[in-house]
Amino acid sequence: MNNVSALANRAFAATRATLALIGFAAVAGFLLLPHAGQTESWFAGLPFAEDAVRDSAAAGATSQIPAAIVESPLELEQRAVTEYIAKRYRVSDQAVAGYVSLAYRAGAQHSVDPLLILAVMAIESRYNPVAESSMGARGLMQVIPKYHLEKLLDHGGEPALLEPAVNIVVGAQILREYQRRFRDTETALQMYAGALDDAATQYASKVLAEKARLDALRAKARKQTAQSV
Repeated sequence: MNNVSALANRAFAATRATLALIGFAAVAGFLLLPHAGQTESWFAGLPFAEDAVRDSAAAGATSQIPAAIVESPLELEQRAVTEYIAKRYRVSDQAVAGYVSLAYRAGAQHSVDPLLILAVMAIESRYNPVAESSMGARGLMQVIPKYHLEKLLDHGGEPALLEPAVNIVVGAQILREYQRRFRDTETALQMYAGALDDAATQYASKVLAEKARLDALRAKARKQTAQSV
């Protein structure tokens, strides 16, 4: 019994000594670790290092703040115009953004200043896509269908004028047609309104005053773009 106890004591002592050596080796290894700049190469040698580095990189990527979206000069210009119209005429930003985009597209297609198109919309309907006058003028640009049936053939006829995209395109076509005929924007606008006999050109004055406000926004947006370059 005494022999067994003696053997157990010796085994316990040997185990304790071994554990002490392991602990010492661990502490020494920690103290001898490379400096911060070398830690990555040491860490990479561990069997789990590749997975850990990959997981850490993924976590870092998801925690980063997304880079700011940089607007193009045209986008900045259209946003400024949209914000102005939405506020002035109390129309939703989303709806106005659509009208602005369509006006710029129709303007490019028919060689008409998109701000002139938008100014006509402001005076004609205050951006109401379902507006209809006592004379039968319809939509955003108050087009009278009986005078422009040929322009509506490819769009499904008169009912299509209540669709913003169709109304804006047809309105832009009419403006361009009158500009070419008279070679003067003021006269073209008076013709658009059916008011050629108005010597005071009240309609054209209202449209051009609104366009001047939009022109100022465009100039400001372009100046901001130039300064940021």
